[in-house]
Amino acid sequence: MHAATEDIIPFVTDDGRTCNLIHVHGRHAPSRGPVLLVHGAGVRANIFRPPVAVSFVDALLEAGYDVWLENWRASIDLAPNPWTLDQAAVYDHPRAVSTILQHTGARSIKAVVHCQGSTSFVMSAVAGLLPQVDTIVSNAVSLHPRVSFPARLKSMLAVPLVSRMTDYLNPQWGESATGLVPRLLQALVKLTHHECDNAVCRFSSFTYGYGFPVLWRHENLNAATHDWLRQEFGAVPMTFFRQMARCLAAGALLPSGERLPGIPADLLVGPARTDARFVFIAGEQNNCFHWQSQQQSFDWFDRQRPNYHSLHVLSGYGHLDVFMGQHAARDTFPILLDALNRPD
Repeated sequence: MHAATEDIIPFVTDDGRTCNLIHVHGRHAPSRGPVLLVHGAGVRANIFRPPVAVSFVDALLEAGYDVWLENWRASIDLAPNPWTLDQAAVYDHPRAVSTILQHTGARSIKAVVHCQGSTSFVMSAVAGLLPQVDTIVSNAVSLHPRVSFPARLKSMLAVPLVSRMTDYLNPQWGESATGLVPRLLQALVKLTHHECDNAVCRFSSFTYGYGFPVLWRHENLNAATHDWLRQEFGAVPMTFFRQMARCLAAGALLPSGERLPGIPADLLVGPARTDARFVFIAGEQNNCFHWQSQQQSFDWFDRQRPNYHSLHVLSGYGHLDVFMGQHAARDTFPILLDALNRPD
């Protein structure tokens, strides 16, 4: 990993929540404009900096980008809260983008967004709330979440039941469970998941879908990263799981029902209110969201503006190992960087 320094820049959303941006500085002044990295649910901005020889942040710095990481309201670095994708789309991402523009003087930025950072960011862009973002590289899922039949069945049956017992799920319960419900779920994970000796890894698979494991292919992670993951997963509210269960049933990204300003009731009616170029990334062996999720979203955008957007399906990769894999600098980063470097 290359030497880097960072500044943490807080920002307050219009609904009063404090989030932050991590501005990472490399050895040289940036020769390219700002790029924003947006994490998924129940993790934090640090997820893009695993203990590998070259992280994605390192690769961006080496390519000359001005790198910013967003800790939005789903971040485990912030206080747990019952967030929804709509809230992030309306309040967090637009404010993060405007904060970067204020600090840099840039007129536009690029973004690389992952999982529920992607769904919420794309929701915001399609609604016309991110006009200053000219390129969006979306990993894993965006407008059309698709999962395996067992995962969908689990969403239909387990989410309503678990919602009655707890307001959050927390992969940390794999190692330390206090209270009846956490201990019951810990016992269930021990009974059903035997794929490795990392209890947080196993509990994350239970939390985020159906698979052994769900979020990566073990062979793609080095031992240090697999151990590092123990500290990178935390509480996720049932408000999110209930919203995603509705999305899976509908086969498309849906607002939560809060009717927040700027978010249409149906995101797929009418054209996207953005001129951004979208690059859809999908691991072919993703057990969290099938790669066909991104194919379907690409098709939707391509019908509106043919030959402008693109899709890349990555053989041998799953969900988060696209960024954390021990060989990602060789296998996946060149594709991501080429997507960013392409002239708009």
